[in-house]
Amino acid sequence: MKHKSLLLGSAILLAIASGTAQAQGAAGHPDWPGAGQLFVGACYQPVDRTPDEIRNDIALMKKAGFTVVRMGDLSWDYFEPAEGVYDFKAFDAVMDQMHAAGIRVILDISGLPAPQWLHHKYPGVNLVAQNGTTLYPAERYMDDISDPDYRRVVKDFADALTKHYAHHPALLAIGFDNEVGNGFMSWSEADRQRFIAWLKNRYGDLPALNKAWATQRWSRRIDDWDEVRLPYADGPGPAERYLDLHRFWSDVTIDALKDLEAIREKNTPDKPAMSNLWDSSDRKGFDYLSSYRSYVSYGSYGFYNGDAIGGGFETMMMRGALTTPSWFNEFQAGGGGYYGSKGHSRMWAWFGLLNGGQGMLAWTFNSHRGGEEQALFGLVDHDDTPSWKLDEWATIASEFKKMQALGFPRALDPQVAIAYSFESKVASNPPGPSNTVRQYVTTPYMDQEHNAFAPVYNDNIDVAVVNIGHEDLGRYKMVVVPGDYVMDEASADNIRTYVRNGGTAIMTAFSAKVDEHSQWFDTPLPGRLSDVFGLKTNAFYRAYNPLTGKLGGEDVKTTINFYEVLEPSTAQVLGRFDNADGSPPIATLNHYGKGQAIYVATPAQPSVMAPLYHSLYAGLGIHPGPKTPDGVYARAVNGRTLYVNASYGPRDVTIDGTRKGLLTGKTWSGTLHLDADGVELLQ
Repeated sequence: MKHKSLLLGSAILLAIASGTAQAQGAAGHPDWPGAGQLFVGACYQPVDRTPDEIRNDIALMKKAGFTVVRMGDLSWDYFEPAEGVYDFKAFDAVMDQMHAAGIRVILDISGLPAPQWLHHKYPGVNLVAQNGTTLYPAERYMDDISDPDYRRVVKDFADALTKHYAHHPALLAIGFDNEVGNGFMSWSEADRQRFIAWLKNRYGDLPALNKAWATQRWSRRIDDWDEVRLPYADGPGPAERYLDLHRFWSDVTIDALKDLEAIREKNTPDKPAMSNLWDSSDRKGFDYLSSYRSYVSYGSYGFYNGDAIGGGFETMMMRGALTTPSWFNEFQAGGGGYYGSKGHSRMWAWFGLLNGGQGMLAWTFNSHRGGEEQALFGLVDHDDTPSWKLDEWATIASEFKKMQALGFPRALDPQVAIAYSFESKVASNPPGPSNTVRQYVTTPYMDQEHNAFAPVYNDNIDVAVVNIGHEDLGRYKMVVVPGDYVMDEASADNIRTYVRNGGTAIMTAFSAKVDEHSQWFDTPLPGRLSDVFGLKTNAFYRAYNPLTGKLGGEDVKTTINFYEVLEPSTAQVLGRFDNADGSPPIATLNHYGKGQAIYVATPAQPSVMAPLYHSLYAGLGIHPGPKTPDGVYARAVNGRTLYVNASYGPRDVTIDGTRKGLLTGKTWSGTLHLDADGVELLQ
């Protein structure tokens, strides 16, 4: 596989933050996966296998100690070969065999891709490219999920599937629409009419739409709703319309997920939702963190990260502010054109455990013989020979079984949060070629997110990733807002309240430049928050050489040489650049209410953020975890310490005294040696 944006009122926001507006949650479900339970297994596609092969595969899974599989994804016509004609006989046999082997099943409602018969019978499901060309479904996910016939038929299918398996003893959880965020937009006339209806609901009338879209620039005023066209995803076009295009398709996606969640809640309320959604896909994506509580029980995704920062960040982003453990519904074993590397899956599985993971499912059990992924290599080779990867996953299963009694899955209580915004990600990178925002925001949004996340995560501190307009920030001691280009009223009000009540907020360059319409504020920047941060900023420059100075007593040397000129009013300067004209501030701090608001002049980058964080930890009561060299991560768990070496090379870790390694059986005094991909649990 892969390596209603309307503002919420404060009452609704508080309801969501407290959990009372959640559609579902683990509370009240003691039979859902919880403390002292870990699951290891694989994704499995019985549609590709004969009955004999299935029996052999399940025997191998049982021998390997697997306790869970994920099935059903990408296989709609396997269950429904024609509309309203359901055939569950073959899958019944697989479910029964899984149960007999002691293996639980995450059953995906395979609403994507839609079957060929559905496209043929209901051509409105076919995509239309932005140039007007109708596209046949050449690959998976080429479905217009806004089409009402699609929505009706997929709900019928989901209803039949979940009713049929609701009481099967193997059923563990329900998944929705694999990788729905990686689907496609469409530009049919029906899509245009649905977009117009969405705009009417959002803006009410044409004057409001013209204002929101700044149609006075240039001679683009809309005098009739029928003049509205779907914006081009690839450009050209202004930023305001581009943002609304993505909001529209995000709402379509979220509504589709809510449809399936309503069916799960009706037919299988005793089973949680665990779905691999890929909300951050650049192809379409959707606003997961503003809506996930409506269709998610456990944060889940496909782990295909090659570095710890990307992997840690995405794990926390899919978790949001949930208290349930994380699930990796797909997990790298081999890959496309990649057979695998010995020890990698085991190391990353332990890394997932360190981050509060509970379930790891290899993608995939069998190497694919056909289709787009025929050169994607799973645990079993194309000729059905079990590879060394199956043995490695058996080792993971054996080790995790022992960890269930030692405090795993690990409970997380993050005291630091990083703000993430789907809308800022979209608005800060509008289509070219003439959109000047692309020339202004030259550090990609996700790079800024990772750069803010990395220093605190490298200090072995748990970090949440949340949408600051939709969560209770009061639970965090420090909230970092990196490059949050769009500052809507809900987010600004939440930051203001958080700081006033005693919180510490850190905001970096490129933040709060545009409002919810993707138009620049006509008030002092940062928009809606200038008084909270006690400054304004207008001028900005790009230096030819790294900028240097001191912050929190540590040297600063930039790797991103962009800086905003900060003009403090009530804020105090925390440090200045010593090689920029006028020695402008690196960062400022303003006391507002009971809290403090810090503004950083540069885009988030470790060389600036790390000294700042270090200067704040003690005063905020934030305690770094065990000290480790670069690339090694550690967490204390029930009096023991778990170390994971994700550096791709050997590392020595300084430890106190003499400690016993529960994984290697070795005794370590003063120094713990970890080979590349090494893992150890010290007692």
